[in-house]
Amino acid sequence: MILTAHQPVYLPWLGLFHKIALSDTYVYLDTVKYLKQDWNNRNRIKTAEGPVWLTIPVATGQSDNWILSEVKIAADQKWRLKHWRTIASCYRRAPYFDRYADFFEAVYKKEWRTLSELNLYMLQWFLDTLKIRVRFLKASDQNFEGHKSDLVLGMCKQLGATAYVFGEQGHNYAELHNFEAAGVSTIFQCYRHPEYAQRFGNFVSHLSVIDLLFNCGDYSSEIL
Repeated sequence: MILTAHQPVYLPWLGLFHKIALSDTYVYLDTVKYLKQDWNNRNRIKTAEGPVWLTIPVATGQSDNWILSEVKIAADQKWRLKHWRTIASCYRRAPYFDRYADFFEAVYKKEWRTLSELNLYMLQWFLDTLKIRVRFLKASDQNFEGHKSDLVLGMCKQLGATAYVFGEQGHNYAELHNFEAAGVSTIFQCYRHPEYAQRFGNFVSHLSVIDLLFNCGDYSSEIL
């Protein structure tokens, strides 16, 4: 059984879905710390002027030790209209915008209390749309313990995994001897980003998956 995990991410890039597709079981790792200036609450899309960030404001006054499942979105909800208008403006003329627009418009009309619940809702829709079928678990529903390499190995043992897929950064913290001793194989993803038909000039990689969906629709899974 191949396992992988990742923290909640806003409008994820293609590489996350590739990593999930390599696995049998995916853990939505919402029990780790929120990282400022990371991907938990922001991502990029392409405009006529180049890539721009879409960032969800989080509530101030929270601890520096925020756990992702508890991070609250700022009370000012103007970001929702801004994000939807920016997405619509950039992709309205993309070939598959009309197919997916209703979902995103509904998402941005709804008030969201926590960052994790929004990211979870969208991630599950993305997986279904891309036809990626895996066993899906939330870490906050489990009783995993430890940090970094120990946390990952603990998840493997608890869930009966025989292999774990790390992202490319996994080399920086994975204690491989412990996995070997436990009989768990380690796989390190090295994602070669595909190019696809894209609006606004030269191709730009490492954008949100919505750029692929709006431009390529039914072909997105194969391209990814």
